[in-house]
Amino acid sequence: MTINDYVRDRRGRVDLELDRLLPAANVPPSTIHAAMRHSLFAGGKRLRPVLSIAAAEACGRPFGSVPAACALECIHTYSLIHDDLPALDNDDLRRGKPTCHKVFGESIAILAGDALLTAAFRILAQLVEPSRMRVELTAELAAAAGTVRGMVGGQVADIEAEGKPPNAREVDYIHLAKTAALIRAAARFGAICANGSHDQYDALSEFGRKIGLAFQIVDDILDEVSSSAALGKTAGKDRSQNKATYPALYGVKGSWRRAGQYLDGALKALDGFGDEAWALRSIANLLVNRSN
Repeated sequence: MTINDYVRDRRGRVDLELDRLLPAANVPPSTIHAAMRHSLFAGGKRLRPVLSIAAAEACGRPFGSVPAACALECIHTYSLIHDDLPALDNDDLRRGKPTCHKVFGESIAILAGDALLTAAFRILAQLVEPSRMRVELTAELAAAAGTVRGMVGGQVADIEAEGKPPNAREVDYIHLAKTAALIRAAARFGAICANGSHDQYDALSEFGRKIGLAFQIVDDILDEVSSSAALGKTAGKDRSQNKATYPALYGVKGSWRRAGQYLDGALKALDGFGDEAWALRSIANLLVNRSN
């Protein structure tokens, strides 16, 4: 199986499970369910759930836990819906399609994000895994999505840094919290679902942190050098909003260099794993060497 075949297969499994777990678009109140599905099934990479499944497989559990992986995607999609709102990034496009608030209005978009946030924890509560595992996954996701070095905290720092001269410590914090925290949680989900060892958990944590940083740096670079058509969202938003990014601090070449260093570190973190981690290694390379 090639890595492209692997990602396609695992993404398909996630899509089928998300379709099963979320209310159908015609279930009352239908507007909110249609809005949730508009963003959830808009053609995302499914990076976080696929990473979670691959991490579980690296620890020896075939296919990981697909429902648990779906909770990660619900949190990620909720954050995108809210990010796109006029009060935040004010974007009209996401994955090449009109953003949720452009189709359903701001009020419904806010509630669609809220609904996906709560759906994520309902999914974890209903897992067939042992209760200890459900508690660990819930705590992991809540921390990664929260305010203390988590996604919401990173988003706050991102907003407060707009229009100010960027500094390295601030940019690192934003990237670690806003993006890398949830990607690290995805890798940790794999270790938890596979009942991995402490060493495996720690190694996957380091892998997730570093590949999360590399991913966001490349995202910042592509915003600078790619077109809206290639990205599926409005290009040049970071510069126009004076965002604190790696290219703003180090330039494009310097940012590519740092992304490569984080990729190397992420791959080194997997040294203790055998051939079962081939998908994780391949995905890491894909994430850094991508065009959108």
